[in-house]
Amino acid sequence: MLLLSHQRRQIIVGSNLETLSFPMSTASTSRNFEQLFHERIVLLDGAMGSLIQSYPLAEEDFRGERFATHSQDLKGNNDLLSLTRPDLIEEIHSRYFAAGADVAETNTFSSTAIAQGDYRLESIVTDLNTAAVGCARRAAKAAEAATPGRRCYVAGAIGPLNRTLSMSPDVNRPDFRAVTWSQVLNSYTEQVRALLTAGVDALLLETIFDTLNAKAALFAIEGCFEQLKLRVPVMISVTITDASGRTLSGQTIGAFYNSIRHAKPFSVGINCALGGKEMRPYLEELASIAECYVSCYPNAGLPNAFGGYDEAPEHMAAILGDFARQGWLNVVGACCGSTPEHIAAIAKAVRTSPRRQPWSRPAPVLRLSGLEPIALP
Repeated sequence: MLLLSHQRRQIIVGSNLETLSFPMSTASTSRNFEQLFHERIVLLDGAMGSLIQSYPLAEEDFRGERFATHSQDLKGNNDLLSLTRPDLIEEIHSRYFAAGADVAETNTFSSTAIAQGDYRLESIVTDLNTAAVGCARRAAKAAEAATPGRRCYVAGAIGPLNRTLSMSPDVNRPDFRAVTWSQVLNSYTEQVRALLTAGVDALLLETIFDTLNAKAALFAIEGCFEQLKLRVPVMISVTITDASGRTLSGQTIGAFYNSIRHAKPFSVGINCALGGKEMRPYLEELASIAECYVSCYPNAGLPNAFGGYDEAPEHMAAILGDFARQGWLNVVGACCGSTPEHIAAIAKAVRTSPRRQPWSRPAPVLRLSGLEPIALP
């Protein structure tokens, strides 16, 4: 069965568009952001959650004054810290900028009504996203002030949700879904509108494990662009869950790219789940087919028996430095288990490598996808 591609208000299957133009923002900051990709490999930041966990935080830190009497425990809701401990989130962003990052991802991985429903905080989504952009923007401005001439950017992070449109949570009811398309679309629309209104330089749809969820997010993004009369680069990053080389919903990397290609992404890449070593064959394949820029930000190795990550900065940097020398990278960073030390080592490792040149196909081809890709001349 072919996956349905939602673009604007039509449903299409596949695409025969061969010349993809990148969305351009009317904002000068986004034009500068795009120009950076023409110059060199761009450096993303590292993990937010890993650093948050290194701070001795208690329930009171997550509650602050605003949520002091909230009916449910809030510890572990890291996105909430953008409101209750903005000093801490801004400090983490500043540490990554000091390590050499060009782009900070906002602390909004779970800042949707669906995800915040676990804490009964659906009503604060706009506030969460607005506050998170503010934390990242203040850190970016401080980093620019510390080094005159430097430009630092903010990407609005959009996570994958804790519910899926493609799979049933009940093994005895394979037809059941815990969420509807409309619910996912509305949840993403609220987040995207808040991120854009707060002034992000780009949107980063990341850690995708269900392509249908991602399509709802892309549909929401396009709707917000039309409503707000602005457009910023859209970066897309999928997660390959294990050595099968597939997403959790079953797609290969080639099938995934065909499924989201209609959205004309500014960049497409792979993050999370695997360490850099295990990502290698999938990144190589993606770099060989993507007409847009390519990103990679792996975990700091595979999780150990205690759920931690053991890959040292130098080891991770050596792997990603090799990816850069192979000509596979436009954007590089790190995901779970990484620290500012990892980002500093990666920055050094890729500094002299040329950026990847987006690939152009010579002839129009109809490209479809189910779990596998198919091309019809």
